Amino acid sequence: MKQKQKAAQRVTGDDYVAYLRVSTKGQVNTDYNPEGLSLPAQREKVEERGRELGSAKAAEFVDPGRTARTIDQRPEFQAMIAYLREHPNVRYVIVYMLSRFARNRLDDAIMVAALEQLGVKLISAVEKNIDDTPAGRMLHGFLAVVNEYVSNQSAEDVKYKMGQKAKNGGTITRAPVGYLNTIEHIEDRRVRTVIIDPVRGPLIRTAFELYATGEYTLADLADELYERGLRMVRNAKYPERGISPNRLAVVIRDDYYTGWITYEGEKFRGRHKPLISEDVFDRVQDIANSRTQAQELRRVHHHELKGSLFCGSCLRRHGERRRMILSQATNRHGNTYRYFFCTGRYSHTCELPYVPLGRVEEAVEAHYATVRFTPEFTSAMRADLAAMLDEQQSTTKLLHAQLTKQLRELDTKETNLIDLAADGTLPQGKIKTRLREITRQRDRLTARLQDTDQDLSVTAEIIETCLQLLEDPQALYQRCDDQQRRQLNQALFESLYIHEGPDGELRVGHQLKEPFDTLHVAQNSGPKPTDGPAAPGSPHAAVRAPKRTQRPPQVGAGAARHQTGAALADGPWKVTGSNELLMVGDTGFEPVTSSV
Repeated sequence: MKQKQKAAQRVTGDDYVAYLRVSTKGQVNTDYNPEGLSLPAQREKVEERGRELGSAKAAEFVDPGRTARTIDQRPEFQAMIAYLREHPNVRYVIVYMLSRFARNRLDDAIMVAALEQLGVKLISAVEKNIDDTPAGRMLHGFLAVVNEYVSNQSAEDVKYKMGQKAKNGGTITRAPVGYLNTIEHIEDRRVRTVIIDPVRGPLIRTAFELYATGEYTLADLADELYERGLRMVRNAKYPERGISPNRLAVVIRDDYYTGWITYEGEKFRGRHKPLISEDVFDRVQDIANSRTQAQELRRVHHHELKGSLFCGSCLRRHGERRRMILSQATNRHGNTYRYFFCTGRYSHTCELPYVPLGRVEEAVEAHYATVRFTPEFTSAMRADLAAMLDEQQSTTKLLHAQLTKQLRELDTKETNLIDLAADGTLPQGKIKTRLREITRQRDRLTARLQDTDQDLSVTAEIIETCLQLLEDPQALYQRCDDQQRRQLNQALFESLYIHEGPDGELRVGHQLKEPFDTLHVAQNSGPKPTDGPAAPGSPHAAVRAPKRTQRPPQVGAGAARHQTGAALADGPWKVTGSNELLMVGDTGFEPVTSSV
């Protein structure tokens, strides 16, 4: 009682402070007035109550657009308490309703106690029966219980509905960068959905693909995306800007981009269209994990074998294709060691030890000798291709002559029709119809004629390039610099697999790219997709790579070469009018030599 009397004696005036609050940003910026509709309505009611009390407004504190169920989350309330301590002329704090003041009983009791210690009374502009009488205090306590129940019930209801939306594949948050929130109109319904951002979506897909190569740090990737035009959406807080490395770190870990929704620790298949495949996402996670182990900041280490090397041990034992990661360590003497290791070591499922870089380089260089073409096969393949191209050229010449003859006949028909039109012998309508038909036939024949004019030697040049590359691939690999070796690895191999044999020897296997794989099958006259012809005495036995779905029939060597030549002539690597089978520079794979 003495404390209340002392607090009451502290107050020297009859002014009031207004405390206004809305729960979400959706309640502001909803009208021509930037405050929206709720705050002005609360202010009007509070000022009306102040006039009824004969009190003047000394200050106003507003918590706009923030969901806050505890006192600590309301900075304006804390500022109001500080203001009251410094201004004893304030007798009242007027709120619109108690539910705007506190959402649970404990906070309500603490806040009322804090005001009473300052001799300040809490007034509700709407609930006018609340006062210092026993009945008024009972009503205040009852309303605090009801407000807490309504708040909790509303939260549970929202949580349940969000869970149901997630189970149905709906996006329950703002769409991440690369997607857009939109409204779809279906009959008379408005459905909130998510679509791929036509501008940022492809760039986010590129971000995953580039990071999956292992050649980019997050900072490098952020710079690269900025150069390619990725800009974050501007908002009230930030202008248009590039994506930050920290934001990229979140993006590459988010499986929303593979089509999944995560809610309360559970995964649900989303209705939105995935931006990337599960395989790309898994490769990104392997690389990201390799750079965050033991909270280390790993730098990107460039090497010609990166991206081509996989663990043969995991392939043989578990049937899993796991990438080998290049890393380096520095001992206490400052010496740096570089090595490859399998990503399966993070999950303790790989038995391949850390392999020094030098051992891997030597093994791969030796393995190149196992993929060479024999001189006999090269000569026979060239002879078969020459015969096939001669035969095709003969057929092409005949077709060319036939098409040319048909075009001349069309020219004659067209001339005759024009003459008839000049004489007025036939109706104009019929003449125009026939002329249009002649034009369509001429376009069709001209297109076919252009196809026959394509140089068939392009295919032969592509195959000749393949034969030359594998005449002595080991010697070629030894002559190349690092960049050329990287290009050669990527041109020849889908994968290079390494594992240790029982004798501790490092062994290398491979899966060749097309058309090298088809050519090797023809040379061996059988389905041996991963084992190149072993060099005499070579200890580098190949690891069996994943099986191909189709294989040429096992026939004799001559028939196999003939079928191979026909297949290669129309293979997917054939580019009309181009012989750029391998994506290399003007100098090719061979090191630059002096022209003197």
